[in-house]
Amino acid sequence: MSSLEELIAKAKTLQASGHSPSQIADELSLSMETITWLLTQKKGAEAPKDVHIDWSAVSSHADMLSDICGMMFRRWFNECEAHRWGSGEPELPTVVVGVAQSGIPLATLIAAQQDLKFTMYYPKKHAPGDKPVGSMSDNFATITGERCLIVDDVITSGNTMRELVDFLRTHGAHPVGISVIFDKRALREIDDVPVCSLFKVSRID
Repeated sequence: MSSLEELIAKAKTLQASGHSPSQIADELSLSMETITWLLTQKKGAEAPKDVHIDWSAVSSHADMLSDICGMMFRRWFNECEAHRWGSGEPELPTVVVGVAQSGIPLATLIAAQQDLKFTMYYPKKHAPGDKPVGSMSDNFATITGERCLIVDDVITSGNTMRELVDFLRTHGAHPVGISVIFDKRALREIDDVPVCSLFKVSRID
């Protein structure tokens, strides 16, 4: 079985077990366009250009996950110091915001390591209804008046990050950075918020 066939089989298995397309996209770190293609396999439809990232060898071990989180925060801080984003010294976050679902364990560990507050964000792609909206959990730290570091595992399109940056600003918070492990878009900023990744993933055609 080819790697593509394995990916199609995995996507269909997740769908059969009750996962929505957006949840499958998060699980496989792929775009919604790619997931739609994997699930439907429409005749004549060209496969979307995407990169599958499997980092389960690390993510399934808490100690290695903790090490990754330490590197994520240091990478963000060093980049801020090097480029002096904003004015003067780097604006240290007061709250770490994990993007559901893969960003939550990362954000939790970073918050614990750096003695910061933690909260989590549900993107609108996971919300039900005809007019889905994103939302912040009420069970954790509030964001109004806080400096927020956004954390997730992968940037695929950047849409969720743009949505969250806008949400934070609308609700009186100040996003100071976006920290991810993998960035498929090789972005330096999203709506004036600096993006720091441990790895940038580029497809060469």
